[in-house]
Amino acid sequence: MTYVVTDNCILCKYTDCVDVCPVDCFHEGPNFLVIDPEECIDCTLCVPECPAEAIFAEDELPDEMEHFMELNAELSEKWPVISEKKDPLPEAEKWDGVPDKLKYLER
Repeated sequence: MTYVVTDNCILCKYTDCVDVCPVDCFHEGPNFLVIDPEECIDCTLCVPECPAEAIFAEDELPDEMEHFMELNAELSEKWPVISEKKDPLPEAEKWDGVPDKLKYLER
């Protein structure tokens, strides 16, 4: 099983999760993070660290977010690994909790 970054990470991009990942499975895009499903070891450490509560186990994904499994796999092949915590995006607090942010995803 793998973990999946979902909608609420878009435009927030908190990286607290990156600091605790023992296998560097996070990849960074312009305004979103993804998890490489091939690298994730199902350790669960990232879930409680995400201030935006945007990370789910694949078998606990809400139905409306299942497409994020494929999106994480696709983008993790294109984006670079991130292994150190960075500042969140400048307006992260404003965007945290805003629904339907997929249209704002920058590839």
